[in-house]
Amino acid sequence: MTTCSAFASPALANLDFHVTFTPELLRKDIDLGLSAGREFGVPLPLASVVRDLVQTLIGHGMDEEDFAKLIVLQARAAGIELVPEGGLTPKLWDLKLGSNILIRRRIVGQFVLDTTVSRHLMLATVTGVAPFISILRTQEIERADGAKLEDRFLVIHGASRSADFGPYLRELKELSLSGWLTYVPTISRPWEESNWTGETGRIEDIVRKHIDQLGFDHTRTVAYACGHPGMVENVKGLLARASFPQEQIKEEEYFKLHDAHPAERQRLPINQKLRSVATPNRL
Repeated sequence: MTTCSAFASPALANLDFHVTFTPELLRKDIDLGLSAGREFGVPLPLASVVRDLVQTLIGHGMDEEDFAKLIVLQARAAGIELVPEGGLTPKLWDLKLGSNILIRRRIVGQFVLDTTVSRHLMLATVTGVAPFISILRTQEIERADGAKLEDRFLVIHGASRSADFGPYLRELKELSLSGWLTYVPTISRPWEESNWTGETGRIEDIVRKHIDQLGFDHTRTVAYACGHPGMVENVKGLLARASFPQEQIKEEEYFKLHDAHPAERQRLPINQKLRSVATPNRL
């Protein structure tokens, strides 16, 4: 492992993705491991998540490139710009035992299905849908085992382009055929996909329409938001105006809004932009 890290680190720091191992080969190996886990009754939840990420990479047309392009995919999803020969990595390698490093505030958020209500509104951008996938898969298994569940789910899933949905698009569409899940994928760049027939716009543009049409109101619904922090803040405001109390809006934060890259701030609600300008960014 040390040899691998020493070999790969300079290449990754320079964003040199010379092909050494393709995503398709990696997917094959993961599938073999998952198959062995099923055979011997060993759960491998993290392997399943990694498999989904690799499949998303393939869905972006990177099947013949190096698997390390996963770094690019995840950085894009997090709103992070990768810079060749950036200044951070060399500084990290120069750290010695006992060196100090300042870390931003701890990421917070934990999603657990609220059992006090029967309706669940799930809002996610790109791979932010992952925690919801876990909940929905569990629902599918329990229903297949004969459980009489009354829960209904509305998932609104946003991305710039349909390819960004990865394998989740197909899986959620298939789950929605059973009737207990309504899945609404929406893209914000429809002019780039003339064959797209689904919703268009950001999640915050369409959420009120769908919760009103399907009866996901504050009297019996808990909302969960995960993904881009601008989306999370915007839908929290929209749901508050729709009479959702604060305790019925759950969120998971990947990073703080005022810590966002300047380009990402364009998506922030106006009151948050003002706070960002007024508050110094302290690390």
